[in-house]
Amino acid sequence: MKFDYQARTKEGEIRSGQVEASSKEAAIILLQKHGLFLTFLEQTISPFYAKKIKIFGRLSSKDLVVFSRQLAIMFRSKIPLVESLKTLSVQTSNAELKEKILQISEEVEAGTSFSAALSRFPEVFSTFFIAMVKTGEVSGKLSETLDYLAGHLEREYYLNSKTKGAMIYPGLIMAVVFVVLLIMNYFVIPQMAEVLMTNEGPLPPVTKVVIQGSAFLRKWGFIPILILVLSAFLGYRYYLSEKGRKFFDKNVLKLPLIGPFIKLTCLTRFAENLSTLIVGGLPISQALGVVANIVDNHSYKEVILKTREKVGGGEPISSVLSQSPELFEPIFIQMVLVGEKTGTLEKTLMDLVAFYQREIDNNINNIISILEPALIVFLGVVVGGLILAILMPMYNMMSI
Repeated sequence: MKFDYQARTKEGEIRSGQVEASSKEAAIILLQKHGLFLTFLEQTISPFYAKKIKIFGRLSSKDLVVFSRQLAIMFRSKIPLVESLKTLSVQTSNAELKEKILQISEEVEAGTSFSAALSRFPEVFSTFFIAMVKTGEVSGKLSETLDYLAGHLEREYYLNSKTKGAMIYPGLIMAVVFVVLLIMNYFVIPQMAEVLMTNEGPLPPVTKVVIQGSAFLRKWGFIPILILVLSAFLGYRYYLSEKGRKFFDKNVLKLPLIGPFIKLTCLTRFAENLSTLIVGGLPISQALGVVANIVDNHSYKEVILKTREKVGGGEPISSVLSQSPELFEPIFIQMVLVGEKTGTLEKTLMDLVAFYQREIDNNINNIISILEPALIVFLGVVVGGLILAILMPMYNMMSI
């Protein structure tokens, strides 16, 4: 936030201008540090056309990746944390992140620990992020921890981008199919139907179905749309419930193509997060508790929480994971077992991450290579079928 101020110096000279701070109290403290005695302070009111629309100021995962990497570089260069944060707040273009970094820097400057300051913004910084920073503070290796954290977030961002990218093409094809059907039903078929109805001969059954279906959709099309919207809403509400989430997460793993891909994603996320936390110095039991909340599947979460309890009792991780062969592949369990025996679990997990990331890339390419021709054939059958149903009787009319 920006504040307009007017103040006097010790010599009695009047000063005025603008200051940027997270709150009015923070602005007062900041100006007093510069030896100014305030006579007026008020938040700057921007004209409506200068205000940014909130949706464009939303924080993306890329913003967090860039912030983490830049902070790691600056901290490694021996620049004090407060100074690093203030520098990043100035150069960050995202208004929401800029304000939060500024607030964090002020709290750290006031004596709050970095992890405690971050924990005030759980909507931005995950429990994993905060746990890593806290571990780095306790161990005195905050610089190395920030490096590991930045690398981890970059790999996580790459994985999410790859997954979203795979969904673009199918979504585009379905959008094209919807638009084509809309145009055919509302503009092409009604005009063709008028011409065909003047024909005294009988129409083919397919043509009748298409014409009647088009007429129904034009008159009552809102009914199937309403049913679809209502079904989607109720399905989403059910998914948000604990029972619904368990049902969905369990059964989505059984789907062809999608199921194996989700398994690879969960295994990669589990291995990488656990490795990063172990490297950061977090105890295994505590690290498993953090990872359970990061892996975005209830089935995996239950197994990881069970593993945390058994590990606390002295049982090895590989032994507990081997009890869920439908979720954890034999190669995964065997690699974890080797890592535990040799005392290099974090390195073994990162080897698994490298392996699974290649598998994910191959999986995405395979899904796209299957979907592309399938969707093109689907588009051709739907559009071609509609056109053929209309053109067949017209051809018969012309031949007669």
